[in-house]
Amino acid sequence: MTTYWAEHAWLPEGIAAGVAIEVDGATIRSVTSGAERTGKELRGLTVPGFANAHSHAFHRALRGRTQHDRGTFWTWRDQMYAVAARLDPDSYYRLARAVYAEMVLAGYTSVGEFHYLHHAPGGARYADPNAMSAALAAAAADAGIRLTLLDTCYLAGGFGRELGEHQLRFSDGDVGAWAERAAAYKPEQDLVRTGVAAHSVRAVPHGALRVIAEQGKGRPMHVHLSEQQAENRDCLTAHGRTPAALLAEAGFLGPDTVAVHATHVTGADIRLLAGMDVRACFCPTTERDLGDGIGPARALADAGVRLCLGSDSQAVVDAFEEWRALELDERLASGMRGRFEIPQLYAAATDHASIGWPEVGRIEAGAAADLVTVDLDSIRTVGTAPAAALFAATASDVREVVVAGAEVVTGHRHRTVEDVETILRQEIQRLCRS
Repeated sequence: MTTYWAEHAWLPEGIAAGVAIEVDGATIRSVTSGAERTGKELRGLTVPGFANAHSHAFHRALRGRTQHDRGTFWTWRDQMYAVAARLDPDSYYRLARAVYAEMVLAGYTSVGEFHYLHHAPGGARYADPNAMSAALAAAAADAGIRLTLLDTCYLAGGFGRELGEHQLRFSDGDVGAWAERAAAYKPEQDLVRTGVAAHSVRAVPHGALRVIAEQGKGRPMHVHLSEQQAENRDCLTAHGRTPAALLAEAGFLGPDTVAVHATHVTGADIRLLAGMDVRACFCPTTERDLGDGIGPARALADAGVRLCLGSDSQAVVDAFEEWRALELDERLASGMRGRFEIPQLYAAATDHASIGWPEVGRIEAGAAADLVTVDLDSIRTVGTAPAAALFAATASDVREVVVAGAEVVTGHRHRTVEDVETILRQEIQRLCRS
């Protein structure tokens, strides 16, 4: 049993002061507000751990390297393919371990890894067909973060197009081979769970979507949806319907489905997603980095679509920046303030159920013991009201992180991955060599 005393804590009923949190193993046993100071003190604001619902870990190597030629999507994609071509299970483990450590330092306690880097360059299989999955699971375990490995099916280079040379290692060849390989992977780590994903309707032929939906029953099921306007146009040309309608027709949409981005969904699409109880995952820092646009977050929420958030390409790893952008991008698009209430932003930032961890995301008895303490005395946060700290704080203000009852970050430092900056520098230099 461990007792924490939080100076301020975000509880289901709102902000409370002087909160005693008793943790038994990986579970919160009791929560008492207005308690006398006892146990380990958590100075600042303690909140449930943040959920990173959409990640491509290897994209971290691209940060700050894709802005030449005005940083078009195509210059970004070419460099992404080049990095992917140089990764193997050992190097992916080293890079992902540091990336996941960076996430924990930023306050994330779970991550949904949208994983399509399955095979060796050219599509050759490793001796263990799931060696890359195992590398990611080991990296997450060593970094102290919960992982949901979303095994992603990737079969085509676009509507009616063959895979390009750089895409061959993403593919199993056909949906049956994907399903067999994905089903064979059984993670050994306690904090690793699995789900499935279709990369997109342009990369997965219509007939394969239903197979993926069957494979994903009862587990998280994700898909990139309407990320760019060109995707909608091409889908209408190929199928006479929008990507959302195509997914619904294939039985892919439901309460376990997360539509990632949903930047260019139509009004009819929004009603369809809401009617099927689908979540939408916004990744604001990536969407703005790639110039994809501002998604209709308020319209989706008003229709009843639950929102969650992800870091996607790791252009920034900062939970505060993602959830702050959910509100601030809406202000830019609408010309109005107060588009979301603060509790709604917290709900989106802590939606671990979107990646299969429904027990995480609340500071209450019986919930998982994932806690993040934000420094309220930094140059950025001093003087702010605790409830509104998210509008001022950054990842650098995360002081303490507890994941499943284990202290992973103390005093702003990761306890098991030392010198994360050096590891990232070394691995990125290897991957981005000219």
